[in-house]
Amino acid sequence: MALSLPEIKAEDRSRVGGKGFALAVMARGGLRVPPALCIPPEAYLEFITATGIRETILLELGRKSFEDMRWEEIWDTSLRIRNAFLQAPFPESLRRKLIPPIENLFSEKAVAVRSSAPGEDSAKTSFAGLHESYIHIRGIESTLDHIRLVWASLWSDRALLYRKELGLDVGKSTMAVVVQEMVSGERSGVAFGKNPLDPSQSVIEAVYGLNQAMVDGTVEPDRWILKRDTGEVISHYAAKREKKLAYTPAGVRLEPLPPEWGGKPPLETSEIGEVLGLTRKAETLFGSPQDVEWTYRENLLFTLQSRPITAESSDPGDTRRWYLSLHRSFENLKDLRRKIEDELLPQMEEEAGEMARMDLARLTDVDLAGEIERRLEIGEKWDEKYKEFCIPFGHGMRLFGQVYNDKLKPENPFEFMEILGGAHMISLRRNRMLESLVRRVRRNRRLAESLRYGRREGMDSGFLKALESFLVEFGDQSWSKARFDQDPRALFTLLLNMALREPPRRGSVKRAQKSLERKFFSRFEEDRKGFAAELLDLGRASYRLRDDDNIYLGRIQAQIVAAAEEGKRRLRRNGRFFPSQVEGPEVAAALRDPRFIFKKASTPGMKPGEEKAGIRGRQLVGQPASQGIAMGKARVIFRAEDLFGFQPGEILVCDAIEPNMTFVVPLAAGIVERRGGMLIHGAIIAREYGIPCVTGIPDATSLISSGTPVTVDGFLGIVIIG
Repeated sequence: MALSLPEIKAEDRSRVGGKGFALAVMARGGLRVPPALCIPPEAYLEFITATGIRETILLELGRKSFEDMRWEEIWDTSLRIRNAFLQAPFPESLRRKLIPPIENLFSEKAVAVRSSAPGEDSAKTSFAGLHESYIHIRGIESTLDHIRLVWASLWSDRALLYRKELGLDVGKSTMAVVVQEMVSGERSGVAFGKNPLDPSQSVIEAVYGLNQAMVDGTVEPDRWILKRDTGEVISHYAAKREKKLAYTPAGVRLEPLPPEWGGKPPLETSEIGEVLGLTRKAETLFGSPQDVEWTYRENLLFTLQSRPITAESSDPGDTRRWYLSLHRSFENLKDLRRKIEDELLPQMEEEAGEMARMDLARLTDVDLAGEIERRLEIGEKWDEKYKEFCIPFGHGMRLFGQVYNDKLKPENPFEFMEILGGAHMISLRRNRMLESLVRRVRRNRRLAESLRYGRREGMDSGFLKALESFLVEFGDQSWSKARFDQDPRALFTLLLNMALREPPRRGSVKRAQKSLERKFFSRFEEDRKGFAAELLDLGRASYRLRDDDNIYLGRIQAQIVAAAEEGKRRLRRNGRFFPSQVEGPEVAAALRDPRFIFKKASTPGMKPGEEKAGIRGRQLVGQPASQGIAMGKARVIFRAEDLFGFQPGEILVCDAIEPNMTFVVPLAAGIVERRGGMLIHGAIIAREYGIPCVTGIPDATSLISSGTPVTVDGFLGIVIIG
């Protein structure tokens, strides 16, 4: 069942995968390769068959067309599959096959456990970084546990997303595993025999300590660019050299680099030549330029793995780097948090404030056109920054969830979300301010009458002061062209509707959260509790900012809308006619040119509220996002104005709940969204209020009509119509 490197023959290539086969070739070719075992795909197939995980995988992949899934939904699917691997007992028959060869080769030595999926790391495609690898694993039980985690990583969101791009068949994927003796190198790195950006060059990157810190972006490497034919150094980029990843008796730790090492490159000149020579030997063995991972221990050069250099390294259209960017290391995520909280969000607030203070009415038509275009450029800039920084920071809660599930192995793979909730999110603060206003309305019939008829008479000074505070902070955040601070009548209607509902109760939620928190910390040794606390804090920040950054972005977008609406008012005043959904660029063009002709609006394939034939009484299957069962009449939201007709106890059906729609959530009995995922805004808010929610229902707003009775099952992810 397990093959040592000398036992691997040419015909075993498909069984042991690219990584395992490459190690065998290099060992036979005379390179210094640490001893290793390759566990072929038959072991993986036996595991998923004996444990019933095969059926779980088929069920998860059958929930929804893979091509229609967003990355959040794919992550949910991956997490449920991974949790099945964690919970399943290791089959006894498989233990008997794997334990003897592992113990015979490694005894009590620490090992690395890595993926070697058949088809990975070929000349056309590279799965580097998409499957899991684990280092410094000790003991047979821990080794078996990490073998199962590597198998589970076949279904990681990163791997699934990349497979989606390549069009590979996820139903036929298998996984081999390499178990390799761990080499605790003092200096490590990677070397590219051919620079993907310039075929006349080679590249060497090196760090102090273990390679893992360089691979996950925690430690920046020194980089040498060399002439491929002569080995002459063209350039050397010196890193900061502040930290290294080292093995200690307590495990792998990130440590400060000794000061005397900070000014010294990890490699001597002779060692640069030796590493370059290693790439040449590998290229000779494999017949193509190689990307080689290496390490020095006691001045001996070890080769850890080798893969072909693929075209994707230089392909600007390749999306694998984007998928990998979603998965940051713990240290990298802490740096990302500081950038978002200390730099990006204040800048967004400053730019939104600067635009809000501008008196658009004083601008000429031509100047207003320029201002609309300037704001559109600002919006594009922040959309890019949001994608580059804010979305990857969402991995903070995913990283916490992975550690939580590894430690506690809960039956519900999303239990960790309960411990992250209750963070001080802006949208929840807004709703608490609304609830404070609503409490006054419930107690004061005269105040309710004044709100109903839109009269300020009868509104006491305390209410007016609280109302003014709300409008100052959130008046531009109504997800509507008619902002609360410009026309508060919609806000008055909302307050009256909220007064008809019981206030949300969070006491039991907070108690459950504290209980889970204690359970989480109890699974860590005393000297690791500090790390656990940091990880929890990071997860909560990621959870909170997943929501807050949308609010900040919404403030930028609100000012773009404000300028466009001012332009539309002027066009209407001048007798110009235009489609209702006209966008900012056309408004700007029309302000500049009285002869500008607007494009005709496209006609939607289905009118709002039109129901597809034959769907009454049917079940729609999506993703369970917030537990519970709710029944009520559907209220389908197509546009901003639909929000203000929402009645207490209705089922909110929409494309996706944006942060600026959150104020209606406490009125809803249940929520149905077309967009899927446990980490999308609507799912997060639904869990905060304990409202059943199902996401990922394709065509939800066309399959369900307003007024139709709907049952939302947030346990199973099912919506029943009729």
